[in-house]
Amino acid sequence: MTAHAFRQLHQHGLLRLTNAWDAGSARLMESLGAPAVATTSAGLAWSQGYADGDRLPIARVLDAVASIARVIRVPLSVDMEGGYSDDPAQVAQHVLRVAELGAVGINLEDGGGQPEALCAKIEAVKRACASAGLDVFVNARTDVYLRGLAPEDERVAMTLQRAQRYREAGADGLFAPGLKAREQIAAVVAGTPLPLNLLARVGLPLAEELQALGVRRLSAGADLAETMFGRTAALASGFLANGDSAPLAAEAMPYDRINALFDER
Repeated sequence: MTAHAFRQLHQHGLLRLTNAWDAGSARLMESLGAPAVATTSAGLAWSQGYADGDRLPIARVLDAVASIARVIRVPLSVDMEGGYSDDPAQVAQHVLRVAELGAVGINLEDGGGQPEALCAKIEAVKRACASAGLDVFVNARTDVYLRGLAPEDERVAMTLQRAQRYREAGADGLFAPGLKAREQIAAVVAGTPLPLNLLARVGLPLAEELQALGVRRLSAGADLAETMFGRTAALASGFLANGDSAPLAAEAMPYDRINALFDER
């Protein structure tokens, strides 16, 4: 699938992304009707045995992206955290490799850093992709809300200031995790032409209302991966404690149904 097709998914309605952490979860989500698949950087890192926070070696990222791209046919977007480097040129090379493997979108975040750093990375990515004849949807994530980088009454303004800078650098979308208040969501939507991406959180308006407010993308983030770990921990600890087999299969997807997901891939 092309970046154009992925871009079109941000133009109308609300794109809902159930973020995957490996090839198996990505294929499962596609089979359930997901119009696109995005990765969760946290879940991907955990699935590879690493902590989240730019600690996953880029070689492992590329292996995971290759495995996911092999089994899905819908557009793939990869959460690349801060690009796994502070050097914009190196980040651009990482993005090129991910795009060559089949990804048509990426997330890049500013974290607790200054917006200048993310601008430089976005500009380098766009230049490198243009030179290589590749089109990649760059979703610029700002952590103004997630990290509380400004007082509550200044967060909309700071988010919009960063959105403008990221757009000028070449960003195609804006991701503002932690933004939940209706009035503030509406203000951000009105203040930038970039399609707004929000992160699923308790207290966030329901999807129908988000769409009416003008939000164009809603991500599950790491919640599905966290729930998977929590549910597995509960089942495994129970089995270790009493050896009872019954709970292990109580909510299991049938073996044949799982196996069939990969038969032709």
